[in-house]
Amino acid sequence: MDFEDAELYRDITGFARDTPTWVQHTAEIWTEAGLLLFAALFVTTWWRARGDTSRAFAIATLAPLATAVAYVGSELLKSVLRQERPCREVPGGAVSLAACPPPGDWSFPSNHATIAGAAAVALALTRPVLLWLTAPLALLMAFSRIFVGVHYPHDVAAGLAFGALVAVAAVRLTTRPATRLAEAMRTASAPAFVRWLTVRPGPTGARRHR
Repeated sequence: MDFEDAELYRDITGFARDTPTWVQHTAEIWTEAGLLLFAALFVTTWWRARGDTSRAFAIATLAPLATAVAYVGSELLKSVLRQERPCREVPGGAVSLAACPPPGDWSFPSNHATIAGAAAVALALTRPVLLWLTAPLALLMAFSRIFVGVHYPHDVAAGLAFGALVAVAAVRLTTRPATRLAEAMRTASAPAFVRWLTVRPGPTGARRHR
């Protein structure tokens, strides 16, 4: 446990305890609901990509898969590093707003921050303009994990960085074969249901996927 990190954790959780009840409840909801928002963005981006090029569609399809890979990597790191949660380890800290995870549910890196970082970058690789939305959402989710008292600042910082790096690597390494697969699924000989999943019906989708 780093002294400065523990002090920052105490400062943030102490501030959280002094905020109005509605702020605390909002943070508790957001720290989990943010994952659902990213899931909705994945679905929306994939749906819109049906009318885009095969490469754009492939990246939109890879985005949630790359995020899942980042999450698995985070879990593996946790099992190796085994850092205790600050809500049990930091003396003199405010009582966490969220229930402290049970022993054995390790702290470093933050899975939520890893997912947020990976999702933010993966979605931006599909549509760069989305970074203006996904980056603030990812930072807010990461901060919320400290705010509710279940992670150190370095847990979420590492999670964001790890998730972003894994997402970039996973998407870059698999874009070419995924694009070829998307092109094959969009051919006239593909089953109708497969074409519906990969191409937006109508002249726009038919024209843009070529």
